[in-house]
Order: sequence, then structure tokens, then C-alpha cells
Amino acid sequence: MPKESGLKVVATNRKARHDYLIMDTFEAGLVLMGTEVKSLREGRASLVDGFATFYSDELWLEGVYIPEYLNGSWTNHTARRRRKLLLHREELEKIDRKTRESGFTIVPLQLYFKDSRAKVEIAIARGKKDYDKRHALREQQDNREALRAMRAKNRGGSGE
Repeated sequence: MPKESGLKVVATNRKARHDYLIMDTFEAGLVLMGTEVKSLREGRASLVDGFATFYSDELWLEGVYIPEYLNGSWTNHTARRRRKLLLHREELEKIDRKTRESGFTIVPLQLYFKDSRAKVEIAIARGKKDYDKRHALREQQDNREALRAMRAKNRGGSGE
């Protein structure tokens, strides 16, 4: 059987980009059990409540929901267990330095397979205030309306 190549997205955390101001992103490997990988290959996961924290100089992903593998037996995993993230030491130190500052947190943005290995894209982020969220939504709506108006004008053509 040939090796998988390319990128296969399993789950994205679209709400994170709305709730947080993304400062920096990193790609991290995951330490997973066999049944977790099988469940992910079926495209089943949720990053909504996910976050990452440091425990004794190691970064751990928590709150990510990977449901139990349907065909698993007694070897099945716990759905919301803590999973270790694999990063280079320099990246870990950079993330640790940044998150020690007030207001910063580590959130997962995307869970995917890259060349048959499970990866997670994590971000150092700062929580947005409610008025920032409203401003961003208003900006998106204005851009959408402007594009709609441009399309309508272009379709009209020389019918004036």
C-alpha cells in the first residue's frame, strides 16, 4: 500500500479565529494511541474546547474530543484525555516565554494528517473583547456587501 502524501484536514476550530487575536502559529506532532489515529482517519474530532498547557517543560493538549473508535475493543482510548504535543525545544521555550505574559493562551486551530502523520496547528493567542468581535463581524459584512454591489454592477454592463 503506498504511503499517504499531502494534507488531509480532520477538524478546524473556526471559532478560535473569532474569539482570539492570533499572534503566532506552530505545527506540532501528537502522541496518539492506535484507536485515536483510526478515529481521526474516519474524520471524527472536535477542537472547540481545546487548549494547551505546560506540565514540567512539556506541552500538553487538553479538551480536544476524539471519539472512541467504533470497532475498538478493550484497547480503546478515553475521548477527552490529555495528549502530548511534539515540538522542538526552541519552539517550546518561545511559546512558554510568550504565554507567561498576561492575557496569552495556546489554542488549537486545525487538526490534520500531513504525509500520514497526525499534526495539530496551535496558536499563541490573546482573547478578543466583545467590541472587537462586533467590529470584525461588521467589517466582514461590509466587505461582503461591497463585493455583492461590485458583482451586481458588473452584471448590469451596458444596460443603462
